[in-house]
Amino acid sequence: MDEARLSAHERRVLAEIEEELDRDASLARRLRTMRPDPHRFGPPIAGARRHLPSLGVAALGATTLALLVLAVVTEAPVLIWAFGIVWVLTLVGMLLLVVRRLRRRAAPSRTDE
Repeated sequence: MDEARLSAHERRVLAEIEEELDRDASLARRLRTMRPDPHRFGPPIAGARRHLPSLGVAALGATTLALLVLAVVTEAPVLIWAFGIVWVLTLVGMLLLVVRRLRRRAAPSRTDE
């Protein structure tokens, strides 16, 4: 197979381009830390797994609401305690989701500097 030869002018232009790229520290850092996106070619179940915590908190919220209604209607101490426990779990889950979302938003800004 024949190799393509570059003219002297083309080699000089290519060397200048490479020199410019070598001077760009942010590009070099981004290329060094570049990793493939795990969600790009993953199975469809990976997308569902990413939303699992949100679905769990939504289910806890629905359970909390149902227990609140039942506790108010029946005034049973067991239902009142169950409502309190599930409510606390729902708040903790929501807090964890917010923290995770804030960390994801903050992560790209660190690499842009």
